[in-house]
Amino acid sequence: MDIFTTGLFILIVICAVLYYYTRSVSAKANDVNFNRFQRLYLGVYLLAMMGDWLQGPHVYALYESYNMSKHEIEILFIAGFGSSMLFGTIVGSFADKYGRRFNCILYGVLYGIGCMTKHFNNFNILMFGRLLAGIATSILYSAFESWLIYEHKTRGFEESSLGEIFANAYFGNSVVAILAGVVAQYVANIFGYVAPFDTSLLVLICMIVLIVANWSENFGDSKADIKQSFLTAITAIKTDKRVLLLGLAQSLFEGSMYVFVLEWTPALTIDENVDKNDSSNPPIPHGFIFACFMVAVMIGSNLFKLFSKYDDCERFMRYVLLTSAGCLAIPILVPTSQVLIFAAFITFEVCVGIFWPSMGTLRSRYVPEAARSTIMNFFRIPLNFIVVFILLQNLSIKVIFQSCVAFLSLATVFQYALNRMRVVKPHVHELPVDKESLIENQIPSGDHN
Repeated sequence: MDIFTTGLFILIVICAVLYYYTRSVSAKANDVNFNRFQRLYLGVYLLAMMGDWLQGPHVYALYESYNMSKHEIEILFIAGFGSSMLFGTIVGSFADKYGRRFNCILYGVLYGIGCMTKHFNNFNILMFGRLLAGIATSILYSAFESWLIYEHKTRGFEESSLGEIFANAYFGNSVVAILAGVVAQYVANIFGYVAPFDTSLLVLICMIVLIVANWSENFGDSKADIKQSFLTAITAIKTDKRVLLLGLAQSLFEGSMYVFVLEWTPALTIDENVDKNDSSNPPIPHGFIFACFMVAVMIGSNLFKLFSKYDDCERFMRYVLLTSAGCLAIPILVPTSQVLIFAAFITFEVCVGIFWPSMGTLRSRYVPEAARSTIMNFFRIPLNFIVVFILLQNLSIKVIFQSCVAFLSLATVFQYALNRMRVVKPHVHELPVDKESLIENQIPSGDHN
């Protein structure tokens, strides 16, 4: 049994123990209204994530089957990140003005059209699909969360229970990722590389049906035009340093995380010159490693539940970010030790599992409601820039990981600064009682928490 199989077994055991323990200590376990609301959100959110996960494993393989060159494929990938960077903030302002529910439906429509473009062996059509996918990704990581936070506050649930929803969402996301990988491989084996995208389209249609049937609409500032939404977002970032620090820490971590996704394979493939046909040196088992990473994220989401019961996110996230920087330094310090690198990557993924619900909780505290989706997509501009820059450069793997360590170290500094600025009992942004008061409160002061 190799280290990857052994690691997966150990991680599953740890995850199971943590899951049942955190489930038993849930403060909202017997709250019928809360549990119904949580299911209402998670059912839609996990379908949205499955629609995304189903596509990932076979994008590159599909493009290769169309006889596209490596350069053309790289351009298509860069187009996706670039589209998210350029159009994400515009789409975010649409969510605040025209409704988060509408924006979540738009996510399904845009990504669904992107899936349909995969049937065409035409670079321009595939480029159009990648552009739509980039926009859809921006919606996925802003509108769904914005809808949740507004509804959670409107229904009067305790702030601590929001962190529980985030933790369960990212725990479920890891389960969905593993399931989607299995389903995508199964349908690809039977029907070809385009089949996972057709499956994703069906999942996205189911998601839209659930949203239409069960979700109510909510807004940021529906009376403000798009320009005003941008100004509101920029003013919030400029006048409240906590919003700025939170956004910078998030962008640097996520940018490093996306780069890590691109680089973990060569980092674990210690000797690139090994003969792939030599049975004594088999290739690394990507499926098992991916499963290990997802279980590690699940462990992290459960650890978040424990940490948040005894400490504030602002405080413990300092150590999480510092740990993540140390993890990505291992390939630099011991580039020939596959065991240590694998252990470091597993630990990094645990940090990822803690990061997602923590950042969601912190955004609910500090990001003003009037321009929540717009601000969240502003945060995604630097991370997309980081990924595009790395993709465009012909950097060695050592330099790439050095860059990630620098980004994560800087994120740790910003998180330390955010913790120093926190108040003992932060004031949660109040939801406006009507549309007029929303306009009055749309630009927060420097001390609105």
